[in-house]
Amino acid sequence: MFQSFLYEEPSSIITAITVVTFAFLAYLGISEIIGKHLQYSKFWNVNPNSVSPSNFLQAKLSSRIGMLILYTPACIMGFASFLLYPNGGIRFMMLKSAVTIHFLKRDLEVLFVHKYSGGMVLGTALIISSAYFMMAAAMTYIQHLILGHTEPEIDLKYIGLLIFVVGISGNFYHHYILSKLRDNREKGYKIPQGGLFGLVICPHYLFEILGFLGIAFISQTSFSFCCAMGCALYLMGRSYVTRKWYLSKFENFPKNVKALIPFVF
Repeated sequence: MFQSFLYEEPSSIITAITVVTFAFLAYLGISEIIGKHLQYSKFWNVNPNSVSPSNFLQAKLSSRIGMLILYTPACIMGFASFLLYPNGGIRFMMLKSAVTIHFLKRDLEVLFVHKYSGGMVLGTALIISSAYFMMAAAMTYIQHLILGHTEPEIDLKYIGLLIFVVGISGNFYHHYILSKLRDNREKGYKIPQGGLFGLVICPHYLFEILGFLGIAFISQTSFSFCCAMGCALYLMGRSYVTRKWYLSKFENFPKNVKALIPFVF
């Protein structure tokens, strides 16, 4: 069944990389649920020894600098992919464009949209930045390796493009709503309202998952789908603890608001 919509794995090494990547992302999601948070946003100053006892890795960064470290290497990799792999047809062009747009959007939001109240630990920034860079580099490289391979029986790239556009648009919209909750002088948190915030506390995560799923549909490789599923598991864990955080901080937090998926989770 999977062969009908996935390319054949180019090598056993790629299969191993795919499995390790999924396991790592899933581990990060489980770690969030059991209290070992990556230290950024609301959880930047919790479990200070969770990343490394090294003072260097425990250095605090401003959120803006930390977020730029997260996304910029992957964004550069996206642009570099057009030079490294100039050919490849419409699917490859769509994949390179989607990867680049995703991380470029995140950098632009960091610079011009987000408002910050916390910080980020350097070790966390390096972990996430490395994961994003590896995902961007591996997705494009694997797509390059399968050029000329038999296309999957079911072509999902245009459906993937639609899902990606919905995901990236919804993610931006809810980031914009979050940015309007407070002015530049305010540092505290508020209960978000508007958009899908009346149904889930992390709709921006929901749409980010859709964005990665759209990229996977465009690519149609096992690696891209495992990245999408791994990111979904991590963001499920992060949204779960975010909802718990809001419940602990706000007595009037509406109990019917779920973590990530409306009416379900």
